[in-house]
Amino acid sequence: MNIRSLTRGDGVVIGAAVLLFIASFLALTGGPDCSGALAKYCEAQDYSSINAWESLNTLMSVYLAGVIGAAVIIVSRALPQQQPRKVAGLDLAQFGVALTVFAAWTALWTIISVPSAGAGLIIGLIAALILAGGAVATPLVPALKIALLGAPKPQAAPYGAGPNPGYGYPGAQQQASHGYGYPGGQQQPQPGQPYGQQPPADGTAGGQAGVAPAGAAPAAGAPADFAPFWFAVPVARPLYGEDGSPAPIAELAPGTWYLAVEQRGQALIAQTQDGRRGVLQDTTGIQRG
Repeated sequence: MNIRSLTRGDGVVIGAAVLLFIASFLALTGGPDCSGALAKYCEAQDYSSINAWESLNTLMSVYLAGVIGAAVIIVSRALPQQQPRKVAGLDLAQFGVALTVFAAWTALWTIISVPSAGAGLIIGLIAALILAGGAVATPLVPALKIALLGAPKPQAAPYGAGPNPGYGYPGAQQQASHGYGYPGGQQQPQPGQPYGQQPPADGTAGGQAGVAPAGAAPAAGAPADFAPFWFAVPVARPLYGEDGSPAPIAELAPGTWYLAVEQRGQALIAQTQDGRRGVLQDTTGIQRG
């Protein structure tokens, strides 16, 4: 599970679920007016109200339905999205949203049917409405799609300190291997050539000096000055196959660093931690390492 994939809307859902759970311990109904002349009729009666845990139908249809729905939504968004899990033909998130809407609908009609609503029903209705609203609006409102926890910022290590995590990793010292034939690398002398003299630039007299190795050549369609870099996405975004298939092969989650190995126009060829490569079509707002 990746908790950094949670959004602000998920934070609203979590807060509303906690408030709903607290409301389940409060009184469902209020007592009658026992002031003034009515006091003598209340002395012999016990008007203490029960809470939701003493009313099974209200507990299951309002309070636990909302809390369970919120838990299903959060778990579904924190799990990897390669293989969506379904319940009764619905994705886990859709099933959780349906539970929260059901809880809010039941709470509304429950409080209407009670002559004197207590704090448990009033606060429960408010929490259920916020919960359902947050669950429905999170995929639709851009402000609620922003990551709840931002990606950790890389810290640059001092020169020579710590292990080298690899070329291009955020915060790592960028070093490229300058071998024979690499521009700026040490050139080996050719046979019959005095030591210290540079070989011809046109590649004659025995070698192709100034021509990069085959593995260092940029891929077709990529800018000549492109260098691999690490990046994080602000919101969850699909990663499509390089063969152009419409179905995504993975989902990039906020809070995780991915390696961009190639650029194709406005799109990036990204590599996940398990080695899969694909096309990231939407690169707006990405955070470079």
